[in-house]
Amino acid sequence: MSHQLWGGRFAAPTAEDMRQFNDSFRFDQRLAAADITGSIAWAGALADAGLITGEERDRLVQGLNQVQLEFAEERFVPQPGDEDIHTAVERRLGELVGSLAGKLHTGRSRNDQVATDMRLFCLHAAQTLQMRLMQLQHALLDQAEQHAATLMPGYTHLQRAQPITFGHWCLAYVEMLERDRMRLEDATRRIRVLPLGSGALAGNSLGIDRTALTAALSSPDRYPFFDDITTNSLDAVSDRDFVAELLFDCALIGVHLSRLAEDLVLYSSSEFGFIELADEYSTGSSLMPQKKNPDSMELLRGKSGRLIGNLVTLLTVLKGTPLAYNKDMQEDKEPFFDSFDTLDLGLRVAAAAVATLQANPERMVAALDAAMLATDLADELVRRGVPFREAHGKVGRLVRRALELRVGLHQLPLEEYRAVQPDLDETAYALFDFAQSVARKAGVGGTAPERVKEQVLAWRERGR
Repeated sequence: MSHQLWGGRFAAPTAEDMRQFNDSFRFDQRLAAADITGSIAWAGALADAGLITGEERDRLVQGLNQVQLEFAEERFVPQPGDEDIHTAVERRLGELVGSLAGKLHTGRSRNDQVATDMRLFCLHAAQTLQMRLMQLQHALLDQAEQHAATLMPGYTHLQRAQPITFGHWCLAYVEMLERDRMRLEDATRRIRVLPLGSGALAGNSLGIDRTALTAALSSPDRYPFFDDITTNSLDAVSDRDFVAELLFDCALIGVHLSRLAEDLVLYSSSEFGFIELADEYSTGSSLMPQKKNPDSMELLRGKSGRLIGNLVTLLTVLKGTPLAYNKDMQEDKEPFFDSFDTLDLGLRVAAAAVATLQANPERMVAALDAAMLATDLADELVRRGVPFREAHGKVGRLVRRALELRVGLHQLPLEEYRAVQPDLDETAYALFDFAQSVARKAGVGGTAPERVKEQVLAWRERGR
Protein backbone atom coordinates (compact mmCIF):
# COMPACT_ATOMS: atom_id res chain seq x y z
CA MET A 1 0.00 0.00 0.00
CA SER A 2 1.21 3.50 -0.78
CA HIS A 3 1.87 5.94 2.04
CA GLN A 4 -1.04 8.33 2.64
CA LEU A 5 -1.70 11.04 5.20
CA TRP A 6 -5.43 10.26 5.11
CA GLY A 7 -7.83 7.52 4.01
CA GLY A 8 -9.11 5.66 7.07
CA ARG A 9 -12.75 6.50 6.44
CA PHE A 10 -12.61 5.56 2.75
CA ALA A 11 -13.73 2.15 1.54
CA ALA A 12 -12.41 2.47 -2.01
CA PRO A 13 -9.05 3.65 -3.31
CA THR A 14 -8.64 6.88 -5.24
CA ALA A 15 -9.30 6.50 -8.96
CA GLU A 16 -6.19 6.74 -11.08
CA ASP A 17 -7.36 9.77 -13.02
CA MET A 18 -8.41 11.47 -9.77
CA ARG A 19 -5.01 10.67 -8.29
CA GLN A 20 -3.27 12.32 -11.21
CA PHE A 21 -5.64 15.29 -11.00
CA ASN A 22 -5.11 15.66 -7.25
CA ASP A 23 -1.41 14.96 -6.81
CA SER A 24 0.96 17.91 -6.71
CA PHE A 25 4.36 16.37 -6.01
CA ARG A 26 5.52 16.96 -9.58
CA PHE A 27 5.64 20.70 -8.90
CA ASP A 28 5.50 21.19 -5.11
CA GLN A 29 8.65 19.11 -4.59
CA ARG A 30 10.33 22.51 -4.94
CA LEU A 31 9.12 23.15 -1.41
CA ALA A 32 11.27 20.33 -0.03
CA ALA A 33 13.78 22.55 1.77
CA ALA A 34 11.02 24.73 3.20
CA ASP A 35 8.94 21.71 4.23
CA ILE A 36 11.85 20.05 6.01
CA THR A 37 12.89 23.31 7.70
CA GLY A 38 9.39 23.65 9.12
CA SER A 39 9.28 19.98 10.12
CA ILE A 40 12.56 20.20 12.03
CA ALA A 41 11.19 23.18 13.97
CA TRP A 42 7.92 21.30 14.55
CA ALA A 43 9.78 18.28 15.95
CA GLY A 44 11.39 20.62 18.47
CA ALA A 45 8.03 22.11 19.38
CA LEU A 46 6.57 18.63 19.94
CA ALA A 47 9.44 17.79 22.26
CA ASP A 48 9.05 21.07 24.15
CA ALA A 49 5.36 20.26 24.63
CA GLY A 50 6.21 16.81 25.99
CA LEU A 51 4.52 15.03 23.09
CA ILE A 52 7.72 13.25 22.05
CA THR A 53 10.96 12.66 23.91
CA GLY A 54 14.21 14.46 23.28
CA GLU A 55 15.67 11.27 21.86
CA GLU A 56 12.74 10.92 19.46
CA ARG A 57 13.16 14.53 18.39
CA ASP A 58 16.83 13.97 17.65
CA ARG A 59 16.06 10.86 15.59
CA LEU A 60 13.42 12.75 13.63
CA VAL A 61 15.77 15.67 13.00
CA GLN A 62 18.54 13.32 11.92
CA GLY A 63 16.18 11.57 9.52
CA LEU A 64 14.85 14.86 8.16
CA ASN A 65 18.37 16.11 7.56
CA GLN A 66 19.05 12.93 5.61
CA VAL A 67 15.95 13.49 3.46
CA GLN A 68 17.00 17.09 2.91
CA LEU A 69 20.44 15.94 1.76
CA GLU A 70 18.86 13.54 -0.71
CA PHE A 71 16.80 16.35 -2.20
CA ALA A 72 19.78 18.71 -2.29
CA GLU A 73 21.94 16.11 -4.04
CA GLU A 74 19.06 15.10 -6.33
CA ARG A 75 19.15 11.55 -4.96
CA PHE A 76 15.59 11.53 -3.63
CA VAL A 77 13.58 8.78 -5.31
CA PRO A 78 9.86 9.60 -5.54
CA GLN A 79 7.28 6.85 -5.38
CA PRO A 80 3.89 6.60 -7.14
CA GLY A 81 2.08 7.17 -3.85
CA ASP A 82 3.82 10.50 -3.14
CA GLU A 83 0.74 12.69 -3.34
CA ASP A 84 2.61 15.88 -2.46
CA ILE A 85 5.85 17.03 -0.89
CA HIS A 86 4.50 16.46 2.64
CA THR A 87 3.55 12.84 1.86
CA ALA A 88 6.86 12.21 0.14
CA VAL A 89 8.95 13.54 3.02
CA GLU A 90 6.98 11.59 5.64
CA ARG A 91 7.11 8.41 3.56
CA ARG A 92 10.88 8.63 3.16
CA LEU A 93 11.32 9.61 6.81
CA GLY A 94 9.42 6.45 7.77
CA GLU A 95 11.82 4.39 5.71
CA LEU A 96 14.69 5.92 7.67
CA VAL A 97 13.37 6.05 11.25
CA GLY A 98 10.45 3.64 11.20
CA SER A 99 7.06 4.22 12.81
CA LEU A 100 8.41 7.22 14.75
CA ALA A 101 7.84 9.23 11.56
CA GLY A 102 4.11 8.95 12.23
CA LYS A 103 4.51 11.13 15.33
CA LEU A 104 5.87 14.09 13.39
CA HIS A 105 2.45 15.10 12.13
CA THR A 106 1.01 15.26 15.64
CA GLY A 107 -1.13 18.40 15.99
CA ARG A 108 -0.20 19.58 12.52
CA SER A 109 -2.30 19.76 9.35
CA ARG A 110 -1.14 19.97 5.80
CA ASN A 111 -3.12 23.22 5.82
CA ASP A 112 -0.84 25.07 8.22
CA GLN A 113 2.14 23.09 6.95
CA VAL A 114 1.81 24.19 3.32
CA ALA A 115 0.99 27.76 4.35
CA THR A 116 4.31 27.79 6.23
CA ASP A 117 6.17 26.15 3.36
CA MET A 118 4.92 28.73 0.88
CA ARG A 119 5.91 31.60 3.16
CA LEU A 120 9.40 30.17 3.53
CA PHE A 121 9.74 29.73 -0.23
CA CYS A 122 8.36 33.20 -0.91
CA LEU A 123 10.85 34.76 1.49
CA HIS A 124 13.67 33.10 -0.41
CA ALA A 125 12.16 34.16 -3.75
CA ALA A 126 11.71 37.79 -2.68
CA GLN A 127 15.28 37.94 -1.43
CA THR A 128 16.58 36.46 -4.70
CA LEU A 129 14.57 38.86 -6.85
CA GLN A 130 15.80 41.84 -4.84
CA MET A 131 19.36 40.73 -5.56
CA ARG A 132 18.58 40.33 -9.28
CA LEU A 133 17.03 43.80 -9.41
CA MET A 134 20.13 45.28 -7.81
CA GLN A 135 22.33 43.57 -10.40
CA LEU A 136 20.35 45.25 -13.18
CA GLN A 137 20.53 48.56 -11.33
CA HIS A 138 24.31 48.24 -11.12
CA ALA A 139 24.51 47.62 -14.87
CA LEU A 140 22.42 50.73 -15.53
CA LEU A 141 24.51 52.77 -13.10
CA ASP A 142 27.69 51.77 -14.90
CA GLN A 143 26.20 52.95 -18.20
CA ALA A 144 24.92 56.16 -16.57
CA GLU A 145 28.34 56.94 -15.14
CA GLN A 146 30.00 56.41 -18.51
CA HIS A 147 27.41 58.47 -20.37
CA ALA A 148 26.56 61.22 -17.89
CA ALA A 149 27.08 63.85 -20.59
CA THR A 150 26.16 61.84 -23.70
CA LEU A 151 23.44 63.80 -25.48
CA MET A 152 20.38 62.11 -26.94
CA PRO A 153 16.78 63.01 -27.79
CA GLY A 154 14.22 62.60 -25.06
CA TYR A 155 10.79 61.50 -26.21
CA THR A 156 7.16 61.93 -25.28
CA HIS A 157 4.49 60.22 -27.37
CA LEU A 158 7.53 58.71 -29.14
CA GLN A 159 8.09 62.15 -30.67
CA ARG A 160 11.32 64.07 -30.12
CA ALA A 161 10.70 66.36 -27.17
CA GLN A 162 13.79 67.80 -25.44
CA PRO A 163 17.46 66.85 -25.30
CA ILE A 164 18.54 64.70 -22.37
CA THR A 165 21.58 62.58 -21.59
CA PHE A 166 21.82 58.83 -21.98
CA GLY A 167 22.93 58.70 -18.36
CA HIS A 168 19.69 60.39 -17.33
CA TRP A 169 17.74 57.80 -19.34
CA CYS A 170 19.57 54.98 -17.54
CA LEU A 171 18.85 56.49 -14.13
CA ALA A 172 15.12 56.61 -14.90
CA TYR A 173 15.11 52.80 -14.95
CA VAL A 174 17.27 52.63 -11.82
CA GLU A 175 14.52 54.59 -10.03
CA MET A 176 11.81 52.37 -11.48
CA LEU A 177 13.58 49.20 -10.37
CA GLU A 178 14.19 50.64 -6.91
CA ARG A 179 10.44 50.96 -6.41
CA ASP A 180 10.18 47.30 -7.40
CA ARG A 181 12.85 46.36 -4.90
CA MET A 182 11.18 48.36 -2.15
CA ARG A 183 7.84 46.70 -2.86
CA LEU A 184 9.46 43.28 -2.45
CA GLU A 185 11.13 44.43 0.76
CA ASP A 186 7.83 45.72 2.08
CA ALA A 187 6.02 42.51 1.10
CA THR A 188 8.45 40.42 3.15
CA ARG A 189 7.17 42.08 6.33
CA ARG A 190 3.77 40.51 5.73
CA ILE A 191 5.24 37.15 4.74
CA ARG A 192 7.21 36.80 7.96
CA VAL A 193 4.14 35.87 10.02
CA LEU A 194 4.09 32.21 11.07
CA PRO A 195 0.90 30.17 10.50
CA LEU A 196 2.35 26.89 11.81
CA GLY A 197 0.40 25.68 14.81
CA SER A 198 -2.96 26.76 13.40
CA GLY A 199 -3.93 23.17 12.64
CA ALA A 200 -6.46 22.50 9.92
CA LEU A 201 -8.50 25.61 10.77
CA ALA A 202 -9.31 25.77 14.48
CA GLY A 203 -5.92 25.98 16.18
CA ASN A 204 -3.87 23.56 18.26
CA SER A 205 -4.98 21.88 21.48
CA LEU A 206 -1.80 20.02 22.37
CA GLY A 207 0.13 22.79 24.09
CA ILE A 208 2.43 23.83 21.24
CA ASP A 209 4.25 27.05 22.11
CA ARG A 210 3.91 29.01 18.86
CA THR A 211 6.04 31.89 20.12
CA ALA A 212 8.93 29.50 20.78
CA LEU A 213 8.28 27.89 17.41
CA THR A 214 8.66 31.28 15.77
CA ALA A 215 11.95 31.83 17.59
CA ALA A 216 13.17 28.42 16.43
CA LEU A 217 12.61 29.54 12.83
CA SER A 218 14.37 32.85 13.42
CA SER A 219 17.51 31.92 15.29
CA PRO A 220 20.57 34.19 14.94
CA ASP A 221 22.47 31.63 12.85
CA ARG A 222 19.88 31.58 10.06
CA TYR A 223 17.89 33.99 7.93
CA PRO A 224 15.16 35.50 10.18
CA PHE A 225 12.24 33.70 8.57
CA PHE A 226 9.50 34.79 10.97
CA ASP A 227 9.14 37.55 13.52
CA ASP A 228 5.46 37.23 14.41
CA ILE A 229 2.66 34.66 14.58
CA THR A 230 -0.78 34.65 13.01
CA THR A 231 -3.61 35.44 15.45
CA ASN A 232 -6.56 33.80 13.68
CA SER A 233 -6.25 30.16 12.65
CA LEU A 234 -9.04 30.37 10.06
CA ASP A 235 -7.30 33.18 8.23
CA ALA A 236 -3.84 31.70 8.77
CA VAL A 237 -4.48 28.53 6.75
CA SER A 238 -6.46 30.25 3.99
CA ASP A 239 -4.39 33.41 3.52
CA ARG A 240 -2.63 33.59 0.17
CA ASP A 241 -2.51 37.37 0.04
CA PHE A 242 1.24 37.22 0.32
CA VAL A 243 1.49 35.09 -2.83
CA ALA A 244 -0.87 37.40 -4.71
CA GLU A 245 1.14 40.40 -3.53
CA LEU A 246 4.38 38.90 -4.77
CA LEU A 247 2.72 37.97 -8.05
CA PHE A 248 1.67 41.60 -8.41
CA ASP A 249 5.23 42.69 -7.67
CA CYS A 250 6.49 40.22 -10.29
CA ALA A 251 3.93 41.45 -12.82
CA LEU A 252 4.95 45.07 -12.30
CA ILE A 253 8.63 44.17 -12.56
CA GLY A 254 7.71 42.48 -15.82
CA VAL A 255 5.98 45.65 -17.01
CA HIS A 256 9.06 47.70 -16.16
CA LEU A 257 11.36 45.24 -17.92
CA SER A 258 9.04 45.39 -20.91
CA ARG A 259 9.35 49.18 -21.04
CA LEU A 260 13.13 48.94 -20.82
CA ALA A 261 13.13 46.28 -23.51
CA GLU A 262 10.88 48.31 -25.81
CA ASP A 263 13.21 51.30 -25.58
CA LEU A 264 16.22 49.14 -26.37
CA VAL A 265 14.47 47.37 -29.24
CA LEU A 266 13.78 50.79 -30.77
CA TYR A 267 17.21 52.22 -29.98
CA SER A 268 19.00 49.20 -31.47
CA SER A 269 17.11 49.41 -34.77
CA SER A 270 18.79 50.78 -37.90
CA GLU A 271 16.40 53.71 -37.86
CA PHE A 272 17.67 54.81 -34.45
CA GLY A 273 21.09 53.17 -34.08
CA PHE A 274 21.54 54.63 -30.60
CA ILE A 275 22.83 51.38 -29.08
CA GLU A 276 24.03 47.97 -30.14
CA LEU A 277 23.35 44.87 -28.09
CA ALA A 278 26.19 42.42 -27.69
CA ASP A 279 26.19 39.39 -29.96
CA GLU A 280 25.78 37.19 -26.89
CA TYR A 281 22.35 38.71 -26.23
CA SER A 282 21.15 38.86 -29.81
CA THR A 283 20.13 36.24 -32.36
CA GLY A 284 20.10 35.95 -36.14
CA SER A 285 17.68 35.04 -38.87
CA SER A 286 17.33 31.55 -40.32
CA LEU A 287 16.87 33.13 -43.77
CA MET A 288 18.47 36.59 -43.81
CA PRO A 289 22.20 36.46 -43.07
CA GLN A 290 22.50 40.18 -42.28
CA LYS A 291 20.00 40.21 -39.43
CA LYS A 292 20.89 40.85 -35.81
CA ASN A 293 17.73 40.59 -33.75
CA PRO A 294 17.29 41.95 -30.19
CA ASP A 295 15.61 38.74 -29.06
CA SER A 296 16.74 39.11 -25.45
CA MET A 297 14.72 42.31 -25.24
CA GLU A 298 11.79 40.97 -27.22
CA LEU A 299 11.53 37.99 -24.87
CA LEU A 300 11.63 40.27 -21.84
CA ARG A 301 8.84 42.30 -23.41
CA GLY A 302 6.83 39.19 -24.25
CA LYS A 303 7.21 37.47 -20.90
CA SER A 304 5.49 40.36 -19.16
CA GLY A 305 2.28 38.82 -20.49
CA ARG A 306 2.75 35.55 -18.63
CA LEU A 307 3.68 37.43 -15.43
CA ILE A 308 0.46 39.43 -15.62
CA GLY A 309 -1.44 36.24 -16.46
CA ASN A 310 -0.07 34.43 -13.41
CA LEU A 311 -1.35 37.23 -11.18
CA VAL A 312 -4.79 37.09 -12.76
CA THR A 313 -4.80 33.30 -12.38
CA LEU A 314 -4.35 33.41 -8.61
CA LEU A 315 -6.75 36.29 -8.06
CA THR A 316 -9.38 34.37 -10.02
CA VAL A 317 -8.73 31.23 -7.95
CA LEU A 318 -9.03 33.09 -4.66
CA LYS A 319 -12.09 35.21 -5.40
CA GLY A 320 -14.62 32.42 -4.86
CA THR A 321 -13.05 30.39 -2.04
CA PRO A 322 -14.85 30.33 1.33
CA LEU A 323 -13.03 30.02 4.64
CA ALA A 324 -10.88 28.20 5.44
CA TYR A 325 -8.50 26.05 3.36
CA ASN A 326 -9.76 24.73 0.01
CA LYS A 327 -8.00 22.53 -2.51
CA ASP A 328 -8.26 25.41 -4.99
CA MET A 329 -5.30 26.93 -3.13
CA GLN A 330 -3.05 24.26 -4.56
CA GLU A 331 -3.21 26.44 -7.67
CA ASP A 332 -1.09 29.14 -6.02
CA LYS A 333 2.16 27.27 -6.58
CA GLU A 334 2.60 26.79 -10.30
CA PRO A 335 1.83 30.44 -11.17
CA PHE A 336 4.24 31.68 -8.51
CA PHE A 337 6.99 29.21 -9.37
CA ASP A 338 6.66 30.21 -13.01
CA SER A 339 6.80 33.94 -12.25
CA PHE A 340 9.80 33.50 -9.99
CA ASP A 341 11.69 31.39 -12.53
CA THR A 342 10.80 33.77 -15.36
CA LEU A 343 12.15 36.79 -13.49
CA ASP A 344 15.12 35.04 -11.93
CA LEU A 345 16.44 34.27 -15.40
CA GLY A 346 14.99 37.34 -17.13
CA LEU A 347 16.61 39.79 -14.73
CA ARG A 348 19.97 38.06 -15.13
CA VAL A 349 19.71 38.34 -18.91
CA ALA A 350 18.58 41.97 -18.67
CA ALA A 351 21.51 42.90 -16.41
CA ALA A 352 24.05 41.23 -18.68
CA ALA A 353 22.53 42.71 -21.84
CA VAL A 354 22.59 46.23 -20.38
CA ALA A 355 26.12 45.79 -19.05
CA THR A 356 27.45 44.72 -22.45
CA LEU A 357 25.53 47.05 -24.77
CA GLN A 358 27.48 49.70 -26.65
CA ALA A 359 26.09 53.21 -26.93
CA ASN A 360 26.53 55.16 -30.16
CA PRO A 361 26.82 58.83 -29.14
CA GLU A 362 27.28 60.00 -32.73
CA ARG A 363 23.91 58.60 -33.79
CA MET A 364 22.27 60.03 -30.69
CA VAL A 365 23.59 63.51 -31.39
CA ALA A 366 22.67 63.25 -35.07
CA ALA A 367 19.06 62.63 -34.07
CA LEU A 368 18.84 65.92 -32.17
CA ASP A 369 16.72 68.59 -33.86
CA ALA A 370 16.88 72.32 -33.19
CA ALA A 371 13.09 72.33 -32.77
CA MET A 372 13.67 70.39 -29.56
CA LEU A 373 15.04 73.63 -28.09
CA ALA A 374 11.77 75.51 -28.62
CA THR A 375 11.08 75.31 -24.90
CA ASP A 376 14.47 76.88 -24.20
CA LEU A 377 13.44 79.79 -26.41
CA ALA A 378 10.13 80.08 -24.57
CA ASP A 379 12.03 80.10 -21.27
CA GLU A 380 14.16 82.96 -22.59
CA LEU A 381 11.03 84.96 -23.30
CA VAL A 382 9.86 84.26 -19.76
CA ARG A 383 13.15 85.63 -18.46
CA ARG A 384 12.35 88.76 -20.46
CA GLY A 385 9.06 89.16 -18.60
CA VAL A 386 6.69 87.45 -21.07
CA PRO A 387 4.03 85.28 -19.37
CA PHE A 388 4.71 81.65 -20.19
CA ARG A 389 1.38 81.01 -21.91
CA GLU A 390 2.06 83.98 -24.20
CA ALA A 391 5.67 82.87 -24.71
CA HIS A 392 4.46 79.40 -25.64
CA GLY A 393 2.24 80.85 -28.33
CA LYS A 394 4.93 83.11 -29.75
CA VAL A 395 7.46 80.29 -30.05
CA GLY A 396 4.78 78.07 -31.56
CA ARG A 397 4.33 80.66 -34.32
CA LEU A 398 8.08 80.68 -34.90
CA VAL A 399 8.07 76.88 -35.22
CA ARG A 400 5.26 77.10 -37.76
CA ARG A 401 7.15 79.79 -39.66
CA ALA A 402 10.30 77.61 -39.78
CA LEU A 403 8.22 74.77 -41.21
CA GLU A 404 6.77 77.11 -43.85
CA LEU A 405 10.24 78.29 -44.86
CA ARG A 406 11.60 74.74 -44.63
CA VAL A 407 14.47 75.75 -42.36
CA GLY A 408 15.47 74.83 -38.85
CA LEU A 409 14.15 76.92 -35.97
CA HIS A 410 17.70 78.11 -35.36
CA GLN A 411 18.00 79.18 -39.02
CA LEU A 412 15.17 81.71 -39.04
CA PRO A 413 16.27 85.25 -39.89
CA LEU A 414 16.43 87.63 -36.94
CA GLU A 415 13.50 89.67 -38.29
CA GLU A 416 11.27 86.59 -37.91
CA TYR A 417 12.16 86.42 -34.22
CA ARG A 418 11.59 90.15 -33.77
CA ALA A 419 8.21 89.88 -35.47
CA VAL A 420 6.97 87.96 -32.42
CA GLN A 421 9.27 89.49 -29.80
CA PRO A 422 10.83 92.86 -30.75
CA ASP A 423 13.55 92.85 -28.07
CA LEU A 424 15.14 89.61 -29.29
CA ASP A 425 18.64 90.02 -30.72
CA GLU A 426 21.47 87.88 -32.00
CA THR A 427 22.02 86.39 -28.54
CA ALA A 428 18.89 84.28 -29.12
CA TYR A 429 20.88 82.04 -31.45
CA ALA A 430 23.15 81.05 -28.55
CA LEU A 431 20.19 79.20 -27.06
CA PHE A 432 20.49 76.58 -29.80
CA ASP A 433 23.20 74.61 -28.06
CA PHE A 434 22.17 71.13 -26.97
CA ALA A 435 24.91 70.74 -24.37
CA GLN A 436 24.00 74.07 -22.79
CA SER A 437 20.33 73.11 -22.88
CA VAL A 438 20.86 69.98 -20.78
CA ALA A 439 23.32 71.84 -18.52
CA ARG A 440 20.58 74.35 -17.74
CA LYS A 441 18.36 71.52 -16.44
CA ALA A 442 20.36 71.57 -13.21
CA GLY A 443 17.53 71.40 -10.71
CA VAL A 444 17.20 68.33 -8.52
CA GLY A 445 16.16 65.43 -10.72
CA GLY A 446 17.21 67.17 -13.93
CA THR A 447 19.21 65.83 -16.85
CA ALA A 448 22.25 68.08 -16.38
CA PRO A 449 25.45 66.00 -16.40
CA GLU A 450 26.40 67.27 -12.95
CA ARG A 451 23.06 66.05 -11.58
CA VAL A 452 23.49 62.67 -13.30
CA LYS A 453 26.94 62.26 -11.76
CA GLU A 454 25.60 63.21 -8.35
CA GLN A 455 22.81 60.67 -8.64
CA VAL A 456 25.19 57.91 -9.70
CA LEU A 457 27.36 58.69 -6.68
CA ALA A 458 24.31 58.78 -4.40
CA TRP A 459 23.22 55.34 -5.61
CA ARG A 460 26.73 53.99 -5.13
CA GLU A 461 26.81 55.32 -1.56
CA ARG A 462 23.46 53.70 -0.84
CA GLY A 463 25.06 50.39 -1.74
CA ARG A 464 22.59 49.64 -4.51
